[in-house]
Amino acid sequence: MLMRASLDKPSYEEYWPDIEGLAQREKVTDEAMPPQTFFDIAVIHILTTSTVNRLRELYPEGRFEVRRFRPNIVIESGSGEKDFIENLWVGKKLAIGEETILKITGPCTRCVMTTLPQADLPRDLGILHTVARYNQVHAGVYASVHRGGTIHRGDRVQVEE
Repeated sequence: MLMRASLDKPSYEEYWPDIEGLAQREKVTDEAMPPQTFFDIAVIHILTTSTVNRLRELYPEGRFEVRRFRPNIVIESGSGEKDFIENLWVGKKLAIGEETILKITGPCTRCVMTTLPQADLPRDLGILHTVARYNQVHAGVYASVHRGGTIHRGDRVQVEE
């Protein structure tokens, strides 16, 4: 990613990985950055265990651990579900607990950071390659706060239209 533009109107350019078959392979993304952010596009990144399970199934040699993706919220999916279920949530609302409602704004595009060594996790280019090949470089979704509140581990999560 390359930063450009003035301080009062920050933006970034992102070049997609050069992976055969990737739809965006030759596309350059040029977007404005929200105020008060650096490289992050959204305030909240949500990832489900379903997505992590699916990635593990697709590339069993890799160590797909949540910490590689650095989400703010991890949602435990039902009984070992293995699919990119967050993709279906874009444009919908997510109710968490008794008060909080988040608006799912779009898919979370992953970068090379997911491949770098972290503590006991080894460098693994296959992590990003798998995400790119099977889910258009997306792992999780971005969200904004529609109605604020406190969330707790174990809160009920419900997708709303």
